[in-house]
Amino acid sequence: MSEKKTLEKKSLGGWAFLPLLVFLALYIGTGVILSIMGAEKTFGAFPRHVALLVGFAVAMLMQPGESIQQKTDLFCKHMGNEGVMQVILIYLLASGFQGAAATMGGKESVVNLALHFIPTKLLIPGVFLMCCLISTAIGTSMGTIAAMGPVALSVAQGAGLSTAITAAAVIGGSYFGDNLSMISDTTISAAKGCGSEMRDKFKMNFWIALPAALIAMALYTVFGGTGSGAVESGAFNVLKVLPYLLVLVTALAGMNVTSVLLLGIASTGVIGFATGSCGFLEWIQGIGEGMADMFSISIAAALISGTVGLAREYGGIEWFVEKIRAKIRNRRSAEYGLGLLSGVLSAALVNNTLAIIVSCPIANELGEEYHIAPKRLASLVDIFACGFMMLIPHDGGIMMLTAMSGDSPFTVLKYSFYPIALLIATCVTIQLGLLRTPEEKAFENAQKAASSV
Repeated sequence: MSEKKTLEKKSLGGWAFLPLLVFLALYIGTGVILSIMGAEKTFGAFPRHVALLVGFAVAMLMQPGESIQQKTDLFCKHMGNEGVMQVILIYLLASGFQGAAATMGGKESVVNLALHFIPTKLLIPGVFLMCCLISTAIGTSMGTIAAMGPVALSVAQGAGLSTAITAAAVIGGSYFGDNLSMISDTTISAAKGCGSEMRDKFKMNFWIALPAALIAMALYTVFGGTGSGAVESGAFNVLKVLPYLLVLVTALAGMNVTSVLLLGIASTGVIGFATGSCGFLEWIQGIGEGMADMFSISIAAALISGTVGLAREYGGIEWFVEKIRAKIRNRRSAEYGLGLLSGVLSAALVNNTLAIIVSCPIANELGEEYHIAPKRLASLVDIFACGFMMLIPHDGGIMMLTAMSGDSPFTVLKYSFYPIALLIATCVTIQLGLLRTPEEKAFENAQKAASSV
């Protein structure tokens, strides 16, 4: 008889997150220490996947009453869940497209075309704005990052701009639409889970996100840089730019990201053969070399998913929810607590949609108790879930972009103007009681009147 692939219900509380914390301490801690010492390639000194294996070993030592086989089975089950496998597929396809496009000369052409028509100083804010528009249209941050990442990084490298700030602009703009779009899984989950109309949630979200986006645009204009100074646009072939345009247009039209990237890869071959830029084997090798750049990051993504899955099995999520719930005493603390709950769960689970789904039942309880409108609840859980995802070094988007650019996650994160501005704008909204409905204001006034009697 095979062993059961479930653990006995025995919560480890906060200790359930120990494997994840060990990974972060080794990976981030080593990078920080080496950065202080002035070493080069600080975040490559202790590879992510090795730090994750140490975390896995720690997880195997926990719950000593259960067999190693049971825990390994669960770890592998969570490694292979549908969501993380889709992310890995996007990694491989996006990098394969990048390799194929470079082989047929597309990378050089798109860089020169951009430098010919767009002032270098406007490239970074332009990238941010383009990502905002695409992500709002297609409703997915990962799809936007996959479509825009190779283009934006190629142009930044050609213009002598910082790839780190470019990656930060791509991530911020991509999550702008993920948080707002009417077809985003986070918007749908938050609105449905909190009982809000999606258009009402959109309006609430928009008035918080818009000031943050404008601030980010201004900062990217100021700090985006002017390039290497003597940058001149070289020759470009419009045909070789078409694969990039095809990817962006089809993504903007709402085509599935897998189809978008497969179409992009195929178009590089057709154009490469037609222009004589590359032969069949060169094109195939370009795809393979691009995909190979993502092998390490793909393994890391699967290991993170397994580690987080065991934290859930060990009762860490339930423990954290209970701790936050116990600290809530009034409406303002309820809104802050709900935001913190959604944000930390998003960072811990590395999945903003799942964090929203877990947070919504708590949000509904708090909404009834403190008379918080459903659209406000939906906006808070969505904003904090997306905001925290943009600020963790092991999110799928930042891992993919740093693998392409060679930057360390923390070099990118220091330019995360949009998520920081978004979270600050949300906290100001909570603190000052902004954007409340007439019903919410009436209830609050009635409470104040009753307490003054």
